[in-house]
Amino acid sequence: MKNFILVRLVAVFIVIIAGAIGIGLGLSLAETTNIRNVENLTEFNPDLPTKLLDASDEVITEFVSEEKRELVALNELPRHLILAVLTREDPDFYNHKGFSLRGILRAAFGEITGRNLGGGSTITQQVAGTLYCNRMERTLSRKIRELWWAFQMERRFSKNEILEIYLNYMNMGAGTYGVEASSRYFFGHSARDVTLAEAAVLVVLLSSPTNYNPLLNPNLAMGRQKDVLDKMVDAGYVTREEADVSFTEYWDNYDYTRVSASAYYSREDKAPWFSEYVRRELDRLMYGEMDYYRDGYTVHTTMDMKFQSLAETSMSAGIVRGNDLYQRISGSRLTRSENTFIPIVNLLTLTFNLGGVHAAGEGQDERRAVNRYTKTINQVVDMASLVFDLPELESLTKTSYTMMKDITAENVVEGALIVLENDTGYIKAIVGGSKYDANNQLIRATQAQVMPGSAFKPLYYSAAIDSRQFTMSSLIYDSPMVFESGSGIPYIPNNYSGTWRGPVLLYEALALSLNIPALKILDGIGFDAAINRSADLLGITDPAEKQRTFPRVYPLGLGISSVSPLQMARAFAIFANQGRDVTPLAIRTVEDRNGRIVIDYERDIRLRQQEMGSNIQVISPQNAYIMMRLLAHTISIGTLASGSGFGSKLNVSDDKGVTYRIPAGGKTGTTQNWSDAWAVGSTPYYTIAIWFGFDKPGNSLGNDVTGASLAAPIWGDLMHEYNQGLPRRDFVRPSGVVDATVCRASGLLPTEDCPSRVTLSFLAGTVPAASCDQHGPNANSRFGITDSFTTSATLWGGDLASELQMPVLPPELLNDLPGSVIRPNDSPGMGVELPSYNPLLD
Repeated sequence: MKNFILVRLVAVFIVIIAGAIGIGLGLSLAETTNIRNVENLTEFNPDLPTKLLDASDEVITEFVSEEKRELVALNELPRHLILAVLTREDPDFYNHKGFSLRGILRAAFGEITGRNLGGGSTITQQVAGTLYCNRMERTLSRKIRELWWAFQMERRFSKNEILEIYLNYMNMGAGTYGVEASSRYFFGHSARDVTLAEAAVLVVLLSSPTNYNPLLNPNLAMGRQKDVLDKMVDAGYVTREEADVSFTEYWDNYDYTRVSASAYYSREDKAPWFSEYVRRELDRLMYGEMDYYRDGYTVHTTMDMKFQSLAETSMSAGIVRGNDLYQRISGSRLTRSENTFIPIVNLLTLTFNLGGVHAAGEGQDERRAVNRYTKTINQVVDMASLVFDLPELESLTKTSYTMMKDITAENVVEGALIVLENDTGYIKAIVGGSKYDANNQLIRATQAQVMPGSAFKPLYYSAAIDSRQFTMSSLIYDSPMVFESGSGIPYIPNNYSGTWRGPVLLYEALALSLNIPALKILDGIGFDAAINRSADLLGITDPAEKQRTFPRVYPLGLGISSVSPLQMARAFAIFANQGRDVTPLAIRTVEDRNGRIVIDYERDIRLRQQEMGSNIQVISPQNAYIMMRLLAHTISIGTLASGSGFGSKLNVSDDKGVTYRIPAGGKTGTTQNWSDAWAVGSTPYYTIAIWFGFDKPGNSLGNDVTGASLAAPIWGDLMHEYNQGLPRRDFVRPSGVVDATVCRASGLLPTEDCPSRVTLSFLAGTVPAASCDQHGPNANSRFGITDSFTTSATLWGGDLASELQMPVLPPELLNDLPGSVIRPNDSPGMGVELPSYNPLLD
């Protein structure tokens, strides 16, 4: 009974709506004394460029309404493209008079019930609404005006003419308008030649150019494409086999490395990497018929032009230096091979008459010839193929171009940088790679997924501090150790330098980027704590993504997860922002041509952060403060020391012109085989993340190229410039943190016999209670290695013999331990002689 009453109410409501529409149409038609007096059906607002402004309202660039449009006649388009359009958008197009009552009632019912039952507009209505109405306006009056104009179009134009206007006019995404320009942009050929599967993609782009962009959202586009093909099969327009074959062929040849980018590059742009990032953000934030190429918006961004200019200059020099070092190292390898092995091979060839082997030299010539062709000749051949319409030659050049892309990805050093303001999350600068152009659009600062190496360690060190098992003064033994995974597979890590330092305090282990202590800490807190904390700091909330990103193996602790520079910058910015959430943003507001704010993205973020309540604390203020104190030692004694000029680059002038050293902390990272080089760190104002490496993994920058030697100097230079002229500021010290002075060797409370001390920060209740037992007349032997290799239980990592899971070593083998010199027990100080520290090692 209730359902029957509800249906009656809905029916009455629909009748009222239909009546209102009829009255409105009647009034509109009554105002038109002679329909033939409508002189120009295509008169509408002129296009205006969208301006991007930096934080000081300086113009960065304009997204100009240079529409990428190429007209094509309806009779030139393939039948399956037209049928695909009609199948999805308006199956009854050739029968109705400009509107579909069934479609209107369906859309109205969906609006009432809150269900998505599809749109109610016919193709004629869509054209009329786009040309003469504001389709962002969701009102009854707009629908009435749209219907009125649809009637005028039906009276003025034939069905084929309306469909031709539709296929040539509508926005198809990425700055393209109409199926011809869109087909050339997305598929590289005319709409006259689209396959069945490509036609289905064009059709879904008509309904939502951003959401169904196959380069931006391939999985979503694939699903909608499949729906269109299924409907065409159901309608009998194509067979199931034709649809499946075309669908499979399309996705088998899909280029997953290509990104969705603007369809033009001729505009003046003072910060192309940042502008492209903002453009993609606008794609995500805008809705309905909003079009930044035509509608004249003003976008207020967070970028600082000075920051961006300095970043681009520094990174350009860094990329050049990285490539010079790589080429020098690669050249020396090749030279050694040619000078050493090729003469031997040629000698053997001549001696034993091995003609096939002698071809080694010719092979080198062939590789050089291929390299010259792909880099120089291919472009000329490609142009000739287009000028003289030689499709076979064009196919060959595409193959060569693909080969060249692979070679470049493997052998060209790229770099990325991002700067965040800690308090606000403002993105102050982005460098996405070398030169931004049509062939280099991957914004590596936000899109690259690369291993962070040792720069990852602070993320789970943070969890270790909260566990209260570890403090800044925890004593950990840096020595060879075998770690066993759950499957029983042994893992034997090493330090970067190939040496071990014996007993070290936790703050030293992080500053010097020692791997063995790091993995002992990971082992101590467990994978769950390490992964959960790392995911929180990186902003990874999806359980499936969490599982993919963080493998539960010990190399996790050395930074084998794939992350972006933006994610790493966010994590370190949270440390510097008292543990509070940092949401990176590049767009503050968007105004329309009349100055009305239509998108207030920053307000939305702040409201969301307010709604988080106490959850805005990703980590506690106490943990964040201690982490920044920990990371400060990387600058004073660790891998950021040299890059920061041993702290001198942090000497800046405050707002009163007085020089002081601004507090800072950070971490470098170098991955396995020296493939990636990182530097990430913060002052109280800003966080900078810098990465260098290859787009395609597998190559090495060279064993002299590390995060400390390549990325860290740029980090130091930029921090010196960015923090000039600002009021003095320190990291906020919360209650619940205690400073205590400990013995630098034992990590315990010092006695009068301790020769060296250090003041460290602790969570309240975790300050060491015991006094140093290493110095003075009552010193024990826990820091030496005894004949039986016994150690104190408070020394993290246990004894060397048990770590190696081998019997006690005889005395004559003690000096054979790699990188270490074992001293007798009566020697004062460390049991292992420390190798000299090289600040460029990571």
